[in-house]
Amino acid sequence: MATHPEWHIFHGNNQPLLESPTLPPPPPWRQFGDDGEQHVHTEAAADYWAKLQEQAPIRFRDRHRGRTFQIRTDQDKIIEAVNASLYLRRPLLITGRPGSGKTSLSYAIAYELKLGPTLMWPITARSTLPEGLYRYDAIARLQDAQLTKQRQGTDDVDSLDPYHNIGDYIQLGPLGTAFLPMPSPRVLLIDEIDKSDINLPNDLLNLLEEGEFEIPELVRLAKRETKQSKEARAISVRTADDLEFPLQGGKVRCDSFPLIIMTSNGERDFPPAFLRRCLQIEMPKPSGDDLRKIVAAHLGPEIAGEVAELIQDFADKTSKEAAMYATDQLLNAVYMRTHKADVQSLKDLLFKALTSADGSR
Repeated sequence: MATHPEWHIFHGNNQPLLESPTLPPPPPWRQFGDDGEQHVHTEAAADYWAKLQEQAPIRFRDRHRGRTFQIRTDQDKIIEAVNASLYLRRPLLITGRPGSGKTSLSYAIAYELKLGPTLMWPITARSTLPEGLYRYDAIARLQDAQLTKQRQGTDDVDSLDPYHNIGDYIQLGPLGTAFLPMPSPRVLLIDEIDKSDINLPNDLLNLLEEGEFEIPELVRLAKRETKQSKEARAISVRTADDLEFPLQGGKVRCDSFPLIIMTSNGERDFPPAFLRRCLQIEMPKPSGDDLRKIVAAHLGPEIAGEVAELIQDFADKTSKEAAMYATDQLLNAVYMRTHKADVQSLKDLLFKALTSADGSR
């Protein structure tokens, strides 16, 4: 069995820890909160964290992805990068071809370190920072208020209390949920960030540096109460975990900076200011032995032995050909072979190239 340096927290061995790890102190320049603020929600955070641990065992797909992830040949650098990211409280930007395991790595980390369900933010060309942080459904709140007025036959129901039910109409997105003040870091997967609008990486800079953001709708209410010499009320909002968390003053500030895994297929370059805030690593192309381990992890060692020829055929592709295919296409073919299908006749369907020979899509 491979040994790991003592400083490693994540080993990539698919063996979950007995409890969430205790991280070393962050560098002085990556500390978030102070002694007066960072423990405000200790009881709420502990309760929330306990609920996350209850959720994790029943998230079958997440557990399967984490349990079957395979650290491949020459992937020691991936392990080093993950651990460095944990120590330095910096996002990890992982590039590599489709199907190389970039996404599965985040589930493997959450599974092994018992950090709760992985939060996922899938990126499209329309994704924006506010969408990732939170959503306030003002229209639904207005409609509900109007219905209440009609039922009670008055024109001013709720108008005297702007706090009334506002938390029911605010939901944190996966990005916003990741920055809640938890006792241990959450794992956040920002998937295919290279597909984003050109402005999104720059929009993320302040959040990645400061570890906090505000919800203006709640900040305004808190300021109103402060002017009236009242203590701002805690407002429970929904989170991306489908749970509730109390926020006071409208500010979300992390205690433990989340482990942020950002994946990229290399379709674009990123601005230097963004790259400076990340650790960068490339996921290597899997070897034939790696592919056998992947098939065995998903479908069993016996099946992996029965389709050794198919696996080797996939592994023997030239580097140029390999960039045109993803590992899950091999798994599809092996699965069909186990059901007695003629893979050769399905090859055009199962091994359809993701890109053309010249790299275009």
